[in-house]
Amino acid sequence: MPSPSPEIVELLSVNAIAFTAPIWKNGLVLLFGTILAPGLRTMTSALRVMRLEDDPRLEKYHRILNRNRWQPLLLSKLLLGLIIGL
Repeated sequence: MPSPSPEIVELLSVNAIAFTAPIWKNGLVLLFGTILAPGLRTMTSALRVMRLEDDPRLEKYHRILNRNRWQPLLLSKLLLGLIIGL
């Protein structure tokens, strides 16, 4: 599986408080896969680029956005803080 640079992980780590630890870990996989995916940026292409298309538990990635608990309002505040801090 391709690994992201430590600088990117450090920059994004401020967002971890809006997720539980397992969801954050899986979310990073999807985020990096989406960045690296050529063409359409679908969940399937993100998982394919991360070499996870044969993972028997693919549903855990699909659940991140539709069933797991996360805090979008908190994420938007964190993003605004990052933008203002630039």
